[in-house]
Amino acid sequence: MGIRIVPLFVAAFTLLVSTAVFAAPPLKIGGLFAVTGPAAFLGEPERNTARMVIDEINKAGGVKGRKLELVVYDTAGDATKAVQLATKLIKDDKVAAIIGPSTTGETMAVIPVVEREQIPLISLSAGSKITDPVKKWVFKTAQNDALAVGRIFEYLQKQKQTKVAILSVSDGFGSSGREQLKAQAAKYGMTIASDDTYGPKDTDMTAQLTKIRGSQAQALIVWGTNPGPAVIAKNARQLGLKLPLYMSHGVSSKKFIELAGDAAEGIRLPSGKVIVADVLPASDSQKKSLLAFVKDYQNHYKAEGDHFGGHAWDAVMLLKGSLEHGAATPDAIREQLEKTRQFHGIGGTFTYSAQDHAGLGKDAFVLVEIRNRDWVLVK
Repeated sequence: MGIRIVPLFVAAFTLLVSTAVFAAPPLKIGGLFAVTGPAAFLGEPERNTARMVIDEINKAGGVKGRKLELVVYDTAGDATKAVQLATKLIKDDKVAAIIGPSTTGETMAVIPVVEREQIPLISLSAGSKITDPVKKWVFKTAQNDALAVGRIFEYLQKQKQTKVAILSVSDGFGSSGREQLKAQAAKYGMTIASDDTYGPKDTDMTAQLTKIRGSQAQALIVWGTNPGPAVIAKNARQLGLKLPLYMSHGVSSKKFIELAGDAAEGIRLPSGKVIVADVLPASDSQKKSLLAFVKDYQNHYKAEGDHFGGHAWDAVMLLKGSLEHGAATPDAIREQLEKTRQFHGIGGTFTYSAQDHAGLGKDAFVLVEIRNRDWVLVK
């Protein structure tokens, strides 16, 4: 009789504990990603990565015994839609925090909503204006365009090239990058020989490039996200433009190489380390986690984990860190995020504070060059 009682008791106890563990409702996290539309090359890996990481957290027992639930909406890269969906996440879905949106323009549109409703937002966009000046409820994981500009100018200084042409897209990301290029030029001894823009839906930038060819520029810096920069690369090759071509971190994925084809050869850009993780020195403090992320994403989606998926990985793990410190309400999550110190993520090592909600330094970027349709590290 005793032989039967013990297993029954163990089973009942296990069931009781499991019931207690999962009695608490899941903590809802909102996700705003541009999964369709022109910015889908950003939003798709971001959504995939967020789902992957949260699934893995839940399989491991959740955070302090509580599961996470990701509520995802596709913004299609539309700022108006992003505002509507952010409101829906807060009012209807009752999320405790939001990850995203994917682009700077969408994020700037959503900021007044989360500030008013007092919900923490971890943006995956690069514009410096997102966290400069600091907004109480807004953080970001994408490296600032201010840091990206500095990385390009430092390299040009070493090459003794001091006259640059700027060609930027006329949206939130392009405008923010253009401002930084113009603001930092003097600091690095640069002269802006030409400053022009193009529209997000433009399909031919030959006119702007012809004008740049007639300038004194020694290098061309393009600030935009796909597909515009790929069109510019092809137009430049068709025109026989000999200037060295630099792009922003907004095209730091294989999608750009796919779109630009042979015209991508030789283009340089600042990027997070994840796309060159395999060639980083063994002493690099991020290498192990970068390689693990790339392999994990490959196993789940049969594609390489990239720079943009890394932004989502960082956002989820930063939230997880806050929850592990006991935060379960929006206000407590915000407070814990601000206390983040030396978190070694995919985009770099994050240290947030009351004065800094971007959290990254210059070491978050490396300069890469496209050779043979792949990335190589520029030293």
